[in-house]
Amino acid sequence: MKKFLFSGIATALTASAFLSTSALAQKDWPTKAITMVVPFAAGGPTDTVARLIAVPMGQALGQTVIVENVNGAGGTIATTKVARAAPDGYTIYLHHMGMATANALYDKLPYDPLQNFEYIGQVADVPMVLLGKKDLPANNFKELEAYIKANGSKVTMANAGPGAVSQLCGLLFQSRIGVKLTNIPYKGTGPALTDLLGGQVDLLCDQTTQTIPYIKDGRVKAYGTTTLKRLPAIPNVPTLDEQGLKGFEVKVWHGMYTPKGVPKPILDKLNAALIKALNTPDVKKRLEDANIDIVSPEKMTPKGLKAHLEAEINKWGPIIRKSNIPD
Repeated sequence: MKKFLFSGIATALTASAFLSTSALAQKDWPTKAITMVVPFAAGGPTDTVARLIAVPMGQALGQTVIVENVNGAGGTIATTKVARAAPDGYTIYLHHMGMATANALYDKLPYDPLQNFEYIGQVADVPMVLLGKKDLPANNFKELEAYIKANGSKVTMANAGPGAVSQLCGLLFQSRIGVKLTNIPYKGTGPALTDLLGGQVDLLCDQTTQTIPYIKDGRVKAYGTTTLKRLPAIPNVPTLDEQGLKGFEVKVWHGMYTPKGVPKPILDKLNAALIKALNTPDVKKRLEDANIDIVSPEKMTPKGLKAHLEAEINKWGPIIRKSNIPD
């Protein structure tokens, strides 16, 4: 009995010591550099957002935040890597809306976006614009609708390849107007935009970060923004919502995640650092200059990101499956 009692006490003391050490480790966290994984190449819109917030997040946490670009398979390689990383808070992940579309785009994913991650918060949104080549006969959205319905599949719509946001935006647009166009995939939005500027394709749905200069100088026609409010940078361009496509909204939204199992105290520190970074005057100005919108405070939370991710999965899943991507 005494041996059993002693053994029980020793076990309890060991467990207590472990919990105390774990709690202390969380309190002192972080004690080394943190890696922010980005699923796309350096220099792209998502990488730009990551590098803008990495430095101020690191300053808030007292450690360096290193951006690591892990390319391939539409982001699924990077997402899988993060899902399998140690749940210690030293690996964080910045991904765009591809986190919500992968389930419908790829068979047998090695991860589940709703089960294998913890949520830090939403970060920023990049608006999009429905564009037409300069000499397209339609001069406004009403005329564009009539032109599309009269010409059907003769109208061409460029995109950046299967699963790209430009393709998803185009598919949603075609679904809403009830006409299937001829979709032409490119290896990125750069060459797609080049061919739109050259008149080789009729339409393209693209991000504002690279298209506003061409809209302002008249090299392309802007038929509507994919936001619910007009954009300050191009206030004379109506939204598609106000022109009859009620509720039409497509933004290249970004969220920050960790592997499943990261302790809440660490998640709280990461969330606080993210919020502080997004409220840094220099970051706010640089994102604004790039036509990137910082999300509202309620969206910067784990709860806000999870709710948005679930809504986006429900929104895009049926559209993608119906379209039978790749198109």
